[in-house]
Amino acid sequence: MNLHEYQGKAILNSFGVRIQRGIVADNHLKAVEAAKQLTVETGTSWWVVKAQIHAGGRGKGGGVKLAKSLQDVETISKNIIGMMLITPQTSVEGKKVNQVLIAEDVYYPGEAQHEEFYMSVLLNRATGKNMIMYSTEGGMDIETVAEETPHLIFTEEIDPTLGILAFQARKIAFNLDLSGDAFKEMVKFVTSLYTAYINSDATLFEINPVLKTSDNKILAVDAKVTIDDSSLFRHKEYINLRDLREENPIEVEANAVGLNYVALDGNVGCMVNGAGLAMSTMDLIKQSGGEPANFLDVGGTADAERVETGFRIILKDPKVKAILVNIFGGIVRCDRVAQGIVDAYKNMGDEIKIPIIVRLQGTNAVEAKILIDQSGLAVHSVVEFQEAADKVKEVLAF
Repeated sequence: MNLHEYQGKAILNSFGVRIQRGIVADNHLKAVEAAKQLTVETGTSWWVVKAQIHAGGRGKGGGVKLAKSLQDVETISKNIIGMMLITPQTSVEGKKVNQVLIAEDVYYPGEAQHEEFYMSVLLNRATGKNMIMYSTEGGMDIETVAEETPHLIFTEEIDPTLGILAFQARKIAFNLDLSGDAFKEMVKFVTSLYTAYINSDATLFEINPVLKTSDNKILAVDAKVTIDDSSLFRHKEYINLRDLREENPIEVEANAVGLNYVALDGNVGCMVNGAGLAMSTMDLIKQSGGEPANFLDVGGTADAERVETGFRIILKDPKVKAILVNIFGGIVRCDRVAQGIVDAYKNMGDEIKIPIIVRLQGTNAVEAKILIDQSGLAVHSVVEFQEAADKVKEVLAF
């Protein structure tokens, strides 16, 4: 589950990480009130207006602006809220901005003795250990830093059974070339950041930039946070942080009816049961010259209603030119799945205007193929993987 910046910062703050303070607003009038409140609480006289969407690179798209007066806050907020913000991490259409974060200006007008760092915490899947990645080149795309100056990226691996050790936090502060109070502040920051990552069951904490102010404070100016969906049963307080407006509406609909669906950019829809078979099916589609349009796992109960729901969800994607159904009948019998496909096809009538290829293997697979073949419907029934690949290639050629 991805979080907005203001939500991620709230979690960081709850674990003792110093943050750039701010107040979220969903219209320009509330934005002005938020700016006034921040002035009372922090003494700031300038504010940063930040679009809140689930994407990085907001500043490059015009979604982050400095306001030097309350009139600026009102004007900038009015322009940003409601805009379709396009960044390197959004689609070409962009994402609609529904709210902005009015944040204190922490760069202290007139002073330039600040430094920006990059820092993230995530799992290194190759080693099975958590990893803190950090760099002196904060405020830049870490991919650019990795490509052009890889020697400026450091990593510190942390054994999850031991947690972060004091010497590791000190090593990070040392590699960032800090000393004195800034060194001590960074040690505290790193330790608290790792604690927040572990205790919130996050899969990613990315802070870019981490700021060292001219008076040696260390704080998070941004926060990109992803929480492990599987851990939400332990974090009831996080469930309401999900912003469905930021998620693919087809994925939201599929999730609501208990289907595992992930949208992709291809032209062949997939309906399968089981994640392993899904991955193999997507490989098959690519080898046949197509591109998978989705990952859709209908699970073990592929009855007519579930199959019909799956078809309807796949067909919401206008890029889909064919659908490949590839189901293994273990717990569920293939003939029941076949009957479900036939019933779903008949119920949907003219809604299905693209080829459907069906491969059913396992319990009662022979009976299932007979059912499909004798249905009189425009459904292509195949037996082997290669047949399925050949049929995908054939239907895409038209």
